[in-house]
Amino acid sequence: MNLKGRSFLTLKDFTKEEIAYLLELAADLKKKKKQGITGNSLKGKNIALIFEKPSTRTRCSFTIGCIDEGGHPEYLGKDDIQLGHKESVEDTARVLGRMFDGIEFRGFKQDTVEKLAKYSKVPVWNGLTDEYHPTQILADFLTLQEQFGKLEGLHFVYVGDGRNNMANSLMIGSAKMGLHFTILAPKVLWPTDELISLCEGYAKESGGTITISDDLEAVKGADAIYTDVWCSMGEEDKSAERIALLQPYQVNHDLFAKTGKDNTILLHCLPAVKGKEVTEELFEEHADVIFDEAENRMHTIKAVMVATLGEM
Repeated sequence: MNLKGRSFLTLKDFTKEEIAYLLELAADLKKKKKQGITGNSLKGKNIALIFEKPSTRTRCSFTIGCIDEGGHPEYLGKDDIQLGHKESVEDTARVLGRMFDGIEFRGFKQDTVEKLAKYSKVPVWNGLTDEYHPTQILADFLTLQEQFGKLEGLHFVYVGDGRNNMANSLMIGSAKMGLHFTILAPKVLWPTDELISLCEGYAKESGGTITISDDLEAVKGADAIYTDVWCSMGEEDKSAERIALLQPYQVNHDLFAKTGKDNTILLHCLPAVKGKEVTEELFEEHADVIFDEAENRMHTIKAVMVATLGEM
């Protein structure tokens, strides 16, 4: 499958087959790395890593993935370049596109990463925006495949802030790949009707389903439960309000008991605020899978760069 020259901004832009291909490539690259085999597909490529928001997994994954495949990553923090300050995003994009072969962006506005892709004329990868976090979903799906041997037909429940970038992206990805996806959240934190409708369309094609609920019983039959911090970066001022609203939706042993299954796994995109969205005890019980998921950020991000920029 040829994804050469494509940007990776949101999973809306990719078919079920293309997502499956990226996961297959990631699994192969992971297997090779475990054997001590790295590649040269990015040899001679220079990659700009733009970070408006700090990061552990995203920064390390792009850096290591790039170096493993023979490329050169250049970190550009918010104080290193003029992006959107003294220079427009459009002009910065045109400069970087003349110097770099690919650009990663992690920041606030989806509009910024879209403009970078439009004006740079090189592949641009979304490392996180306020709306979407597509590279995280690939890591989540690779982890689900490793645990269950499949994606299609799994019952997957996201619990917490149902309108943040993780809920949005998980819903899009799950709908495309044929999972039975549920968002469990208070009504004031449900995703937009527009996005729900779009994802219901995807699900109809793939054989998946979309359920939005505020009833804790919605976790019944879940193969995997997913949670995320209650306050996203930049929303710290809403902390007290969110805690009050989401306390009943804490992922704990009582909630897991409602699944009616004893092999349900817990996923978390990290960092975790233990004692808030998830209890420390439950987190530690599922830590092996959660840190497989964290490691899989690197393998899946490497796959995205190799597929869209690399010499295969």
